[in-house]
This record gives sequence, structure tokens and C-alpha cells, in this order.
Amino acid sequence: MKGLVLKSTGSHYKVMLIDEIENSALPNYDETKIIDAVLRGKLRLDQIKSTNPVVVGDRVELIQTENGWAIDAILPRKNYIIRKATNQSKQTHIIAANIDLACVIASIAVPMTSTGFIDRFLVTAEAYSIPAAVVFHKIDLIEDQPDAMAYQQELADIYKSIGYKVLLTSLKYPESLQSLKSLITNKITLLSGHSGVGKSSIINAIQPHLNLKVGKVSFKHLKGKHTTTYAELLPLDFGGFIIDTPGIKEFGLVNMDKYEVSHYFPEMRRYLGQCKFNNCLHINEPGCKVLQALENGEITQSRYKSYLSILDDEDFREVLK
Repeated sequence: MKGLVLKSTGSHYKVMLIDEIENSALPNYDETKIIDAVLRGKLRLDQIKSTNPVVVGDRVELIQTENGWAIDAILPRKNYIIRKATNQSKQTHIIAANIDLACVIASIAVPMTSTGFIDRFLVTAEAYSIPAAVVFHKIDLIEDQPDAMAYQQELADIYKSIGYKVLLTSLKYPESLQSLKSLITNKITLLSGHSGVGKSSIINAIQPHLNLKVGKVSFKHLKGKHTTTYAELLPLDFGGFIIDTPGIKEFGLVNMDKYEVSHYFPEMRRYLGQCKFNNCLHINEPGCKVLQALENGEITQSRYKSYLSILDDEDFREVLK
């Protein structure tokens, strides 16, 4: 029997049984098929680098024992998102697996979302092969501010030109939320954004039965005080799931070489292998194609500034080789 892991509490799991024919597609939520399961011992022994062998979003194989259901194997993951383990710096903790979409909820209004926050979120998604989108929310709050409106459009154009899906939303305009609803339908979606940016209100508007459950997580400046290590898949009645996670604050580029950072900026990645030096960091090296593209306006100053900030950030330096 196969199943989809909906919730993990470290040693016990909520798993929804799925049919063989549904194994490759996202199954419909069925409360009657949810069972409690534990891990077979061999999974713990085989897992070396991660503190948690089974995570939310995993497809697993189950067996029935005299004590109930047990997870016997983990099916191959298409992606996952990870952070450093809280108490064991040499180990990692996987937050969730098999994510179809990661959306960063941003705002030009209060609280204003920095481009640095947006770019770090997108870099994290790129690093773990997760498709991403940018949602500018509370657009109604800047309708009477021409400069803010122009800046919002400038940012939207930047991210669209890179290849990201960009949405403009407001609770005042329900039709704008329909585009987001359509985007996340039948997907496993991770939503993130600063506390107060309106993530909870968005979810409540498109999926009222979830109430504030998703919004209990505080995503703030890639830091914050939320320390729980558990994640959960919350069902959407129009198809798909929202991931309730311990917070983007702990996500990070684990064991990544500093020369790879630019690989996660799509507009820089296109120049991969074209610089004069193979180990070019795109800072001040001669013959650097990225710097040439920056000078020619093919790479924006804001994105390049975010790239330099990541290289210089203390939180990243400790994991960069």
C-alpha cells in the first residue's frame, strides 16, 4: 500500500492512503483514508545526513504490522527543501518534499517587502528545483501613490523578464485572487511572506475552512522566533494542498559552494561558462560576462545587489565553502 505523508511529528505520521493508479498524480484529499503510521527501524538506520528520514509531501510504501501501520520505504523525491538541523550543525532537517510551487507574498505597501527577501526566497527555490512565483499583494493600498505603483510595476516586469510568474492581488478585488487560486489548484504549494503581508487573509479568502491555521507561522526577514520543526499539508477543497511549515527563516543553502550562488539567479545562469575564469565570482574579475551583462542592463542592479548580499551574509558564509 502507498501513501502521502500529510503531517510529521518526528516519530509519528499522518498518512493518506493512495491507490496505485494515483501514485504519480496528486491524489484528492480523502479524510476516510488517513491513518497513523510509524517508521520501521531500518529507515532510521539508513538515514545518515538528515535528522528526519520521512517528511511532509513524501510518497511512501506502507505495511501493516501487529502494532498497526508502518512506513517501509520512501519513494523517489522530485525535490525537497531543507534547513540546518537546530542542534546538530553538521546535520540537516528536511522541511517538505515534492513541492509543486513556492509563492512569495510581497507588498509595496506596509509592511514593505524588500527585494532582498524576494530574491533570497527565489534563490532557495531555485537551489532545490522548486518552481516559484511572486505575488504582490495589497495593491489597492497604493492606488493613489503613482511612485509606488510605478515601482511595483517595475519589480513585476523584472521578475517576469527573468521567467517567474507574477500576480497582483488584493482582497478588494476578488477577481485578482482567482488568478492565484487557479495557479495553486491541484498543486502542493508553499506560501511565504513577511508577517502582516496578508498571507493569512489571502488563504482565508480563497479557502475559508482553513481559518488562520496557515497564518500561525510567522515569516519575518528570514529570521524570526518560530521554532517548531513540524510541517503539515493542509487540503484545499478545489484541489491541492498548502504547506504549513516551521518558517522560511531556517531554510538555507546547505553545503553549497560559493561559486554556485550565481547558478540560482536565472539571468546570471545563462552566462555559465562564458567568463574568462572558470571560478569567476562575478565581482571584479576581468572578462566577466555577468558584469558585462550588468553594465548593459541585461541584469538589474537590484538583483545583482541581492547576489552580493547573499555572498556577504553571515548566515550564508557559515555554509558556503
